[in-house]
Amino acid sequence: MASMNLKLISGNSNIPLAKEIARYLQRELIKSEITKFSDEEIFVKINENVRGDDVFVIQSTSYPVNDNLMELLVIIDTLKRSSARRITAVIPYFGYARQDRKTQPRVPITAKLVSNLITAAGANRVLTMDLHAGQIQGFFDIPLDNLEAKMELVDYVGKYIDYIEEDLVIISPDAGGVERARQFAKKLNGSLAIIDKKRERANEVSELKLIGDVEGKVCIIVDDIVDTAGTLAKACFLLKEKGAYKIYSCCSHGVLSGTSYANIDKCPIEKLIITDSIYDIEKEYSKKCKIISISKLFAKAIKCIHGDLSISSLFE
Repeated sequence: MASMNLKLISGNSNIPLAKEIARYLQRELIKSEITKFSDEEIFVKINENVRGDDVFVIQSTSYPVNDNLMELLVIIDTLKRSSARRITAVIPYFGYARQDRKTQPRVPITAKLVSNLITAAGANRVLTMDLHAGQIQGFFDIPLDNLEAKMELVDYVGKYIDYIEEDLVIISPDAGGVERARQFAKKLNGSLAIIDKKRERANEVSELKLIGDVEGKVCIIVDDIVDTAGTLAKACFLLKEKGAYKIYSCCSHGVLSGTSYANIDKCPIEKLIITDSIYDIEKEYSKKCKIISISKLFAKAIKCIHGDLSISSLFE
């Protein structure tokens, strides 16, 4: 496998990240045409030979989710029909991951459907980052590597946020994120607190309760996704009410939809640190947002996969 040519192709969802990954790997992106017909059908044409190659398709399934997902599927199918020997779907942000189980009667498990579509399109393996639910790895019948942005975020906090360890508290915004927050706390030698939230429906939280002491502390809320930032804003107000000195947040994926920027700007947060797993040229990010790149992390993982090497060192 290592003797195959390594090639990279990007969809339209996050071209800047794809270019940075290609720069680290000292490769050029495959020349291709990805366009739409007048009725919005997606058309892909690859303008160079990929027969027998090891091709990595870089495409987050972020907003517009359905367009970017369909684009990913069509690119994979094009590569398969062009006789690429191995196709890896590199999905920095995996859309539909929040629909990973039946939470009420007569609802879908769309994350499983998406995994089936990617496999059926012809992908041989998947490389992604910080899946919203770990069990999604089991939805795929092909190998999947789930990277973590933890070390990149921890590194930023260690370099640019002023705190002393005994005054640092890592906050999990819900019970499901406790393990993620615990890992952050261990790396940064901070203590741990949990916010228990009662959610009435998607993107709407009715009640928050704090478990832990934050008075006079530097608090860092750790989560995988920040969407409308409604819950984040409420959490910040709660922490401030409980006496927090300064409040930050680290999130792997900045979906930042709807009223997110208004919520971020009005709440008592010093900085929201997110990765560039999602890109939207039309967005004007809040001045409180700091974006760090995960291009080097993905470049290292791609290099390992191409060379049939272990990527376990990337989790340490």
